[in-house]
Amino acid sequence: MPALALASMPAWVPPARAHLVNTGFGPFYDGLVHPFVTPEDLLPVLALTLLAGLRGPRFGRTVLFVLPAAWLVGTAAGRLLVSQATLSPAIVAVPTIVLGALVAADRPLPLPPVAGLAIVLGLLNGGWNGIELGQAGSGGLGAIGVACSLFVVVALVAGQVSSFRAPWARLVVRVAGSWIAAIGLLMLGWSVRGS
Repeated sequence: MPALALASMPAWVPPARAHLVNTGFGPFYDGLVHPFVTPEDLLPVLALTLLAGLRGPRFGRTVLFVLPAAWLVGTAAGRLLVSQATLSPAIVAVPTIVLGALVAADRPLPLPPVAGLAIVLGLLNGGWNGIELGQAGSGGLGAIGVACSLFVVVALVAGQVSSFRAPWARLVVRVAGSWIAAIGLLMLGWSVRGS
């Protein structure tokens, strides 16, 4: 009988919503570490940052300011839609795949499409974060922490990648993009399988 009870336990457990992190230091610091413990947020940000870095310093600076601002707007919108909306992990996996593939392809893109990708990513993932923050009853300091974290990640990674001149270094960045796209495909598969 205990084996039957143990085997049926997964049916009793509600689905985990392990999107938010509690560091114990307050909401700003919870937001600050959030991207680093949430692959759904970090991977597309890294891919976009690598893409901007491959295109040069001007692209990196544009993403540096556009992405955190769009993320904040998306978070605010998500907090307003908290009771009406949910966002499928499958939808969040698609930008990871697309951005990773763009990095791997290393095709020249003009600045407006790259800025548009930053806006779309910020609104989409920021909206998802806003929905989660609203459901948890968290305040706006967490969103500001996430935006600060994104600013630092983009500044450091895009700045470093834009300085690469050696062909082998650019190739390493392209391989990283292909890995990000592959991880995005795995995320998409897991989200579709779980539906």
